[in-house]
Amino acid sequence: MNRSGRISVLTAALLLMVMLGALLLPAAAGADSMYIIPDSSTRALTYDELWDGYQYDTLMYAYNEILARHGYKFEYGSRCYNWFTLMPWYHANEGESSKNHSQTYRQMSKLENENFDLIKQVYRDMRAAGYYNPRGRGLPTPPAQNVNKPRGFEYVDLKPNQKLPVYTAPSKSAYRANNGKATCSTNGAVYALGYDNGWMLMLYEANHAGQYRVGYVKGAKFNKGAWDDLEELVWDGRRCTVQSNVDVTDDPAETGVDLTRLYEGDTVIYLTTMFNTDSWDYIETEIDGQTARGFIPSGYLDITGEDPTEEIDPDEGEG
Repeated sequence: MNRSGRISVLTAALLLMVMLGALLLPAAAGADSMYIIPDSSTRALTYDELWDGYQYDTLMYAYNEILARHGYKFEYGSRCYNWFTLMPWYHANEGESSKNHSQTYRQMSKLENENFDLIKQVYRDMRAAGYYNPRGRGLPTPPAQNVNKPRGFEYVDLKPNQKLPVYTAPSKSAYRANNGKATCSTNGAVYALGYDNGWMLMLYEANHAGQYRVGYVKGAKFNKGAWDDLEELVWDGRRCTVQSNVDVTDDPAETGVDLTRLYEGDTVIYLTTMFNTDSWDYIETEIDGQTARGFIPSGYLDITGEDPTEEIDPDEGEG
């Protein structure tokens, strides 16, 4: 059937579909996605995939997403402003105004302009046909807001559609959470602290709603021009004794779900202390014979050794 015939049939069935659509939950693009069409800046889209795959309203956000990637400054309080300001990757071009978007347009590639025009055309054709595709993909679930990140973790712009294996320590032989299947989707929110021998220490949005894990990945690809100036991490490294039983977690930001349990008298390696609204000691231990790193609330370790601060004798004046 050609496209005009398809439009006629779909228009005739519109009333029934809208009624059914009211009873259906929108088909989200994925709970782990921060993008409506993650590769709309790198791949030529097709008319049919947009017509068949997305709800009418979603397409409006989809073509604006291409602009938003380059910092298009949306009008305060508009639908697009309210949506894209939820995304940690979005940063408005402060040099623009609601009437001047030259900075954004100069940065868009030929492919992005073509996809922008195509999505907008499909959006207009749907409106003209009275077809809203309620079974298509709706807006993805936004990343959790105001994530209680430990200080120092900053959003990093990784290329979408990567599935990265995550380890609790910087080694492929280290313990891997989620029954050995811990994986980071770069379509979700990713925050990084720094590098440890070529491994990026990151906080990422896990598959479970509201859960963020901290772990290490190797070989992540950044978007062109993205900030990847991460520093090498330096750890304390002293051995400490656990003073009382305590759970170890890889999620100090939200859920605190435990990886394992430490018992009074256990020995661990103290790496550093990190802070969000709480204080966490970052430690290295073993789980099932494998090296593992995680967080325990501060105050459970006998941290011995020299005070890292350098005290000056008050009786000792400068020469």
